[in-house]
Amino acid sequence: MAGCGFRFKAGAALAAVFALLAPAAARADASPAPPPLTDDRGRTLTLRGWNVEDKTHRGADALSAITERHFRDMHDQGLDFARLLVFWDDLEPRPGHYSARYLRKIERILDWAHRWRIQVVIDAHQDVFGPAFGHRGIPEWATRTDGLPFTPHPEDWFAEYFEPAVQAAFEHLYEDRDLRRAQARMWQVLARRLAHHPAVFGYDLINEPMGRLRAGEDLPTAAHRIESEQLTPMYNRIAEAIRTADRHSRLFVEPTPIVGEGLPTGLGRIDDPKVVYAPHFYNATMEAGGDYDPSARWIETYENTVTRYPSAQRIPVVVGEWGPRNSALPNMARFYGDALASLDRYSSGWAGYVWCYGGGYCAVGEDGRFHANKEQTARPYAPAVAGTVREQRYDPAARTFRLVYDSPGRPGVSELSAPPTSAGWRVSVRGPAVAWPRTVPAGERGTVRVRTRPGASGQVTVTVTARG
Repeated sequence: MAGCGFRFKAGAALAAVFALLAPAAARADASPAPPPLTDDRGRTLTLRGWNVEDKTHRGADALSAITERHFRDMHDQGLDFARLLVFWDDLEPRPGHYSARYLRKIERILDWAHRWRIQVVIDAHQDVFGPAFGHRGIPEWATRTDGLPFTPHPEDWFAEYFEPAVQAAFEHLYEDRDLRRAQARMWQVLARRLAHHPAVFGYDLINEPMGRLRAGEDLPTAAHRIESEQLTPMYNRIAEAIRTADRHSRLFVEPTPIVGEGLPTGLGRIDDPKVVYAPHFYNATMEAGGDYDPSARWIETYENTVTRYPSAQRIPVVVGEWGPRNSALPNMARFYGDALASLDRYSSGWAGYVWCYGGGYCAVGEDGRFHANKEQTARPYAPAVAGTVREQRYDPAARTFRLVYDSPGRPGVSELSAPPTSAGWRVSVRGPAVAWPRTVPAGERGTVRVRTRPGASGQVTVTVTARG
């Protein structure tokens, strides 16, 4: 919700609902791990990166806050993934009139990403529906409020999702045939233009969708119905539209943001072979500026619950947004350790919120240095593994990354990424494979390739350890 809500104090009523939900979810049994994300060669993929955005500039200045530096700096930290926010209101300012200038700007950003080996998911972003309510997302011409009231909440703007006019706008987007067609056409325009760009990995079909609470519904009941009865058919419609132009890219689907507090999603089956489940990983207390409380067991609750849907549907998980507003609080070092360990257990990757040069949610300051504790997100990992992964784990105390996988006995190359450190890294391999290089010099980002010996099968163990 950081990217699109809860920038300020969380609403007391909503926080109270979340507090009631979490204990019940914590008692649930853990689900089996979802399947891994794989590429066309069958390699197991891991994505690590950050969101990239410009919510401030519009029209001729849209996306101008995003520069090549964003992708160069992420690459230099060993990262390979970005979630790029784009806005329907900029793409189609008038019905049927698509901005060629905006599309060219997206392509320019993708060119930078490709230059720095960053894979990109195009995120159709909305905050509180769109500009009709002072935010970004769905155009004003596609916003129908039924004349219902809207009151801004500048100190608690996630609460604006519960304003009658905003809830009516979501209902019309989901139910009105002409708006359904307009949304599908918008996605077709994007897919036709971007399908063949080498940086495009996939499309996030809508950011943090919400909807209308009907009479007699509480928030959990409404979220489950919206996901089941409105989001699922919407995702199937958009998937069908995109596939007329792009058969290759992954489709990222999100539940409502209520899942952040351990509420199971009501999403149904998305009829596409390349679907990725892309929930967000936020906590109401921390979004309100509070510290991490390990005793509340929020991370365990979230992990146990969020894995149920992708496990049942047999689709991989990539967490689309996560990270606290204030990373310098006393327990935040513990939070990053716990969160990253949890994400490693069930996800195929993540995008932190947000790579920018400043304060607050920004990953780094103006000098490009990580803010407190966010440097933990830059650690060794394996972007691609040519085999069945048995273990992929980083031990921050020992500063050691360990990858164990079963080689299938055919030629294949795995890739490991290591961020720059003051001492560098040492690489060792056991099993039927060879690695190059075997050392990463101090101060340099390292890409290590592990090649399976021809005709050899068996277990491969790769260890990357900090030198010195």
